[in-house]
Amino acid sequence: MTVTYQEVLQQPSVWREAAAMLAARSDEVAAFLKPVLARADLRIVLTGAGTSAFAGEVLAPALSRKLRRRVEAIATTDIVSNPREIFAEDVPTLLVSFARSGDSPESVAATELATTCLRSVHQLVITCNADGRLAREHQDAPSSLVLLMPSATNDRGFAMTSSFTSMLLTAWLALAPDENIQLTDQLATAAEQVLARADDVAPYADRRYERIVYLGSGALGGLARESALKLLELTAGKVISYFDTPLGFRHGPKAVLGERTLAVVYVSNDPYTRRYDEDIAAELQAAISPENVLIVDAQSSDGAWHVDGVAAVDDALLALPYVVIAQLLALRFSVALGRMPDNPFPDGEVNRVVQGVSIHPLEP
Repeated sequence: MTVTYQEVLQQPSVWREAAAMLAARSDEVAAFLKPVLARADLRIVLTGAGTSAFAGEVLAPALSRKLRRRVEAIATTDIVSNPREIFAEDVPTLLVSFARSGDSPESVAATELATTCLRSVHQLVITCNADGRLAREHQDAPSSLVLLMPSATNDRGFAMTSSFTSMLLTAWLALAPDENIQLTDQLATAAEQVLARADDVAPYADRRYERIVYLGSGALGGLARESALKLLELTAGKVISYFDTPLGFRHGPKAVLGERTLAVVYVSNDPYTRRYDEDIAAELQAAISPENVLIVDAQSSDGAWHVDGVAAVDDALLALPYVVIAQLLALRFSVALGRMPDNPFPDGEVNRVVQGVSIHPLEP
């Protein structure tokens, strides 16, 4: 069994552990966040690089609606290269940083640039590595709070799996504190049922698709992006992946479809949004045949991979059991192609922790 597969399998247990760790610090977390979230003019920026950035993309739409305030997902890579544009509006800001290792050059630089450009900024650091530079530099900072994930989530495999889902869940529970541990158990149980069906992804890998398209709306748009990256990483680019929204896909990108294309449609729990998801799913089934369309749905089992027990949860949380399917697909495709999932780039052309980035000083 590969390390990556073990880290996919451990997700239900580490979600429960992460929720319990957060509950044990609930008073401290509330004391930090409540005064910040009480600011009527607060801007919340969710940041990270790569998969960590996509955690923010999943959360931002749902948190914006739930908190009724500005919540934006902006990658550290964008902050570092364009800080004056990102922080052009000098308003009170909560910067939420997601980082598996916390040692990527952009991770620390983004937090420093926020402090440089803004007069009032608080930093919530969610990381899997207590020894990472990001955690160390913010551990005792007066305007910062560091939330560490269970140690097992500091994934040893190349691709982020349990780190992504645990950080996403923790951010939701911290910023939406009316949620509770029962919700975590509900999500973990749904993921366990997905994992029990791991062999169901085998036929898709056996068909040797050349392209895979992931489609999702709102919070599930961020999930589609993460799913596409996971496949690209674990197959070392041997299978081309693409992501889009169901409505956006028709405006040109639909040209990617071909005889050896698999389309994965993530269906929303929102009754209005899911109508658009169902429309594109039916259209794709007619275009490339039902066997080449994988519909992932928590409400209907009609021609879909039904994820049980989460029909009423927010789409940002629905992404947690849904992404397990994407992880399993990426793993199975990787093995079918003869790649090494734990190290798909043995020559080092792509690294687990990004290398080669120079952080340039921001001139006054």
